[in-house]
Amino acid sequence: MLLTGAQIVIKTLIEQGVDTIFGYPGGTVLHIYDELYKNSDRIRHYTTCHEQGAAHAADGYARVTGKTGVVIATSGPGATNLVTGIANAYLDSSPIVAVTGNVATSMLGRDSFQEVDISGITMPITKHNYLVKDITVLADTMREAFFVASSGRPGPVLIDITKDVQTGMAEYEPALAAQKYEPAPQISESRLEEAARLIREAKRPYIYCGGGVVISNASEEVIAFADKIDAPIGLSIMGLSAIPYSHPHFLGMVGMHGRYGATKALYESDLLIAVGTRFSDRAIGNKLEFSRDRKILQIDIDPAEIGKNIGVTMGIVGDVKIVLKALTAKLSRREHKAWGERVKYIKGHPDNNLEMDSGRLTPQSVIRGICRRMGDNVVATDVGQHQMWTTQYYQFKKPRTFITSGGLGAMGFGMGAAIGACVGSGLKRTALFTSDGSFHMNMNEMATAVSNDLPLIIVLLNNHTLGMVRQWQTLFFDGRYSNTSLERKTDYVKLAEAFGAKGFKAETNEEYEKCLDEAFQYGTPVLIDCTIDSDERVLPMIPPGGSIDDIILR
Repeated sequence: MLLTGAQIVIKTLIEQGVDTIFGYPGGTVLHIYDELYKNSDRIRHYTTCHEQGAAHAADGYARVTGKTGVVIATSGPGATNLVTGIANAYLDSSPIVAVTGNVATSMLGRDSFQEVDISGITMPITKHNYLVKDITVLADTMREAFFVASSGRPGPVLIDITKDVQTGMAEYEPALAAQKYEPAPQISESRLEEAARLIREAKRPYIYCGGGVVISNASEEVIAFADKIDAPIGLSIMGLSAIPYSHPHFLGMVGMHGRYGATKALYESDLLIAVGTRFSDRAIGNKLEFSRDRKILQIDIDPAEIGKNIGVTMGIVGDVKIVLKALTAKLSRREHKAWGERVKYIKGHPDNNLEMDSGRLTPQSVIRGICRRMGDNVVATDVGQHQMWTTQYYQFKKPRTFITSGGLGAMGFGMGAAIGACVGSGLKRTALFTSDGSFHMNMNEMATAVSNDLPLIIVLLNNHTLGMVRQWQTLFFDGRYSNTSLERKTDYVKLAEAFGAKGFKAETNEEYEKCLDEAFQYGTPVLIDCTIDSDERVLPMIPPGGSIDDIILR
């Protein structure tokens, strides 16, 4: 059938199973938006306040659903506003497709109004990107983009479409079905046998899981594997939610701000089995100390990650779900009584349980209050101290319920991501932990949440400072608080009400509990401003480049 390029875009999106889009209209995508209008019964579009919020929303949506998120923006500033969101998705391996418009092909390179080389700008932060100047390849290009975004190690893909391609005409042949990525089921038998030998020889095995476990839906496989080899489990920040907090093998997050027990047990292991994790610098600290006196088996779908940051004894390339199934089948049940007793001792050690009831409103009491009421619903965070406190105190029950900016650490990620996560969850109640620093960056998206009646609970930990930076200035810069004491005059309760949301303020535990009781009665956005001490710190903390011997506990 003969269609315009804009019609082909929408037809192909529907063909790929897309029913939700986040974006912001503009001149070079007007024809696409006109077709969206005509197909509003098949695709729901969420108009955000800023393109960055739309990109983060597509990211949050992708993480909750496991599907590819879609964001649309116009050329020039619309496209460049996507860059932070695309970079965030790239570093956290989140599948999104960003569709941008551009000036007509004949005007490219002439400094036309709102012209920018967005494919060139985003080349380092996408799995692949396309500049479409030929309408005859448009449909196949979009199909390929969705396949690339979701295949192997997922990530963002950008499609930049010139305006004349959108208005031109071409034959469109619908695909019979969207091309699905199927990970290779075959793993080298010799590699599996070698890995099994390492595990049989180990007396103190430790499983360290990252975001790859969540992405490949391999939580059950990890638990079965851990039960069979009798090994504790620690998680990276991106791996959180992969293992239920209540599971007996679970120790918590590893790394700079991880739980003492999780990191201490890792350092005492003789075999570290790394599953779907890239060994981020925040997780490993001192490379020599991290890998000293232990063998390392790394399993990852991306061959580039094997041995990239830490030298490994051996690596297996493959989908971690498939590899773990095959590896577990090769092993007989093992029991490490001495190791189990040692891990139990570490887990019960006072240094692993630093939380104290001071009677004040603290990050712990704020986060645990939400945790008691949320069940297994989705929790998102911005970036900073509140993010780390959430990783330490929140008790996740099932995968894909923790949405955070791990690799890029993008302040302002939270509001957009929480919106996308809420939509992706089927409009179930979603919580966002943020702070006065992060919230000011993208609080405009409160209007998006209110306009769409989203059941968001926004918990703002307010310490009147850039808390994490202040913590570093306290510990490493002799208390020289350069530009971190905010002392902004923002009245968050009035601000929430101005947006059309409900606003509450809590300065004590009693006030907070009352706020929660009332907040959970609403099915629309609610903000709770929680006053905490500006000198509350995220502990434990291993200093940059340090090891477990350098850990700061109190």
